[in-house]
Amino acid sequence: MVVYYSYLGITKAVAEFIQEKVDGDIFEIEPVDQYPSSYSAVLELANKELASGHKPTLRKRLENIDNYGVIFLGSPVWCGTIAPAVTSFLSTHDLSGKTIIPFCTHGGGGESNTFRDIRILTPGSTVFSGGSFMGNPKREISTWLEIQLKQKS
Repeated sequence: MVVYYSYLGITKAVAEFIQEKVDGDIFEIEPVDQYPSSYSAVLELANKELASGHKPTLRKRLENIDNYGVIFLGSPVWCGTIAPAVTSFLSTHDLSGKTIIPFCTHGGGGESNTFRDIRILTPGSTVFSGGSFMGNPKREISTWLEIQLKQKS
């Protein structure tokens, strides 16, 4: 299962590429209230949400999550961590006993605290090393994916 949140479509493209390679299901995390289209406005709002611990309401739940033992979890890096919508997903879905393979997209700042924060929010799960991608570099993603799948075996 590939679960992701995407603001600009970059994380979505990476998630779809991973989903195609692993031939798995895919689920998009969607907040009820959409973020502003202006980058500066979304950055300001994200900073406020992260500082206050706000978890946006999501449009839907992944109802059959018990059917999946391995979950690729993707987020853009916002202010050094996962997007608040991903925090909402993790707080409303029990991933205990599952293997989480995180990935993130960023504009050049790297993953920062993204993977650490996913580990904190998924107690009882096995969290693999994450893939951090600037844009959608298919060759780099493929190499990372091969390593993750070997580690899972």
